[in-house]
Amino acid sequence: MPPFRRLAGLIASILTIGCLLGSLPAKAEPEGEDVDVALIFAVDVSFSMDIEEQKLQKQGYVQALRSQEVLNAIAQGMTGKIAIAYFEWADAHNQSLVLNWTIIDGRNTADTATATIDASPLRRARRTSISGALNYGHKLMQELPFRAARKVIDVSGDGPNNSGEPVLRAREKVLADGIVINGLPVVLKRQMGGWGDIENLDLYYEDCVVGGPGSFTIAIRTMDQFLTATRQKIIREVAGLDHPMIVPAQVKSNRPDCMIGERQVRERWGN
Repeated sequence: MPPFRRLAGLIASILTIGCLLGSLPAKAEPEGEDVDVALIFAVDVSFSMDIEEQKLQKQGYVQALRSQEVLNAIAQGMTGKIAIAYFEWADAHNQSLVLNWTIIDGRNTADTATATIDASPLRRARRTSISGALNYGHKLMQELPFRAARKVIDVSGDGPNNSGEPVLRAREKVLADGIVINGLPVVLKRQMGGWGDIENLDLYYEDCVVGGPGSFTIAIRTMDQFLTATRQKIIREVAGLDHPMIVPAQVKSNRPDCMIGERQVRERWGN
C-alpha cells in the first residue's frame, strides 16, 4: 500500500476513535449535600441481648443523638451536618433498616430522626453475624446520597461472629473502600452466660472487627454505661478525633482468635 494511503488510514482511525471517546458519557460526579461524616449504626438484636439490654441500647442512641453535647459537636463541623442510618442485625440474612440516610443539622432534625428510631418495635432474632452486618452496612454506604468527608460504620454487639462469612473477610472489604469501622462491644457480666459468650469480647472487637484510620472501641461494662458510652462514641465520630484506639492492658496471649464464634457453632452442633 502506498505510504500516503497508510497515512490517510491512520488519520481516519484516530478521528474515529476520537469521535467514539467524545460520545462516551462523562463520569458522574457525586450528588447530594456535603456532610462532615456519614455514620451508620449497626445494632445487635440477637437473642443474647435480653429485652432490658435492648431497651437501654436503643435509648443510648436516641438520647445521645438528642444530647446537647452531640449537637454541639455536629455544629462545630465544616458543614455543620452529618448523615446517619440505623439498622438492626442478627444472623447473616437478618438485617432490618430502621432509619435510612437522614441528615442531622440541629435540634429539629435530630428529634425527627430519633423519633423514628424510638418508635420502632423491639425485636430479637437468632445468631450473631457481624460479617453480615458489615456487608449490609457496606452496601448501605455505597448507596449514600450525600458527599461525606468521612465514612464510618459503628457496630454494637455482645458476642463474636458465629454466622455467615468470617468477620475478617467482611472487614477487609469495608476497609478497602476507605470506610472506618468502630465498635461498641457489650461486655456486661451475666449470672449465667450463654453458649456463644466469650471472655474479652472487647479484645475480640479490637482485633477482629474495628479498623481504619482513628478506629476505636468503647466497651459497655455496666447497664448505666449505655448512654454515656454511646454519647462519648458518637461525639468522637462526629468530631473526627484521631485518638489511639482504647485498648485495655491485656497481654497478647489472652486475646481471642477471630474464628472463635464459628468454632463454637461447630462444636455445639458437631460439624
